[in-house]
Amino acid sequence: MKPFQFKQFTINQDRCAMKIGTDGVLLGAWVGIEHNPFSVLDIGAGTGLLSLMLAQRCNAEVIEAIEIDADAYEQCTENFEASPWNDRLFCYHAGLLEFAQEVDDEYDLIISNPPFYKPTESTTEKARAIARFQDAMPFEHLIACTAKLLSKTGKFAVIIPFEEEAGFIKMSTSYGLFPEWITKIKGTKESPIKRSLLQFSKTMSSTQKNELIIEKGRHDYTDDYINLTKEFYLKM
Repeated sequence: MKPFQFKQFTINQDRCAMKIGTDGVLLGAWVGIEHNPFSVLDIGAGTGLLSLMLAQRCNAEVIEAIEIDADAYEQCTENFEASPWNDRLFCYHAGLLEFAQEVDDEYDLIISNPPFYKPTESTTEKARAIARFQDAMPFEHLIACTAKLLSKTGKFAVIIPFEEEAGFIKMSTSYGLFPEWITKIKGTKESPIKRSLLQFSKTMSSTQKNELIIEKGRHDYTDDYINLTKEFYLKM
């Protein structure tokens, strides 16, 4: 498998169950960094895509990632080491619950492209199943651990299926994480809403809401999508 070449970094992904996809690029380009995070945590790093995008976008001095799958962890570490920001990037081979229990640090930005396929769905490849199935990292584990690890003024950002949005927000609110920005993602103007980009903080405020449409037609991207991702994709 060929490496995935972005404008400022390259990702090898032949040993990762979850390959580069639109969801990850959307989240990494979309998440707010106006609060100038000093420390970033990428939960379920996979290839390391989100961490690398954040390293390109902001000046955070500490960008840490956790990945439970051994092959993905090794490949993420190699992708970090080969990048221009290898002095700011570090990956731990750990599960989320273990990490949250052992670490006393707080993070100014926590970001995750979590698994969200239900375990009832059949899949033949074990690694892909672990990466995708929600029972590998249930939303409640993600939310509870984030609430513990997030700094008082920190932000938490995820991308999830639109149909999970209401339940995810309700659960997050119960842990003291409040939605401040929601972007609903549609493939085309006519297609149903597919994903929700959600950003939370520990301060209750009014929620900013908008919509992003990816394509006008097949491989004919909207200006909004181009403007969001052009600093990363080679051909944008």
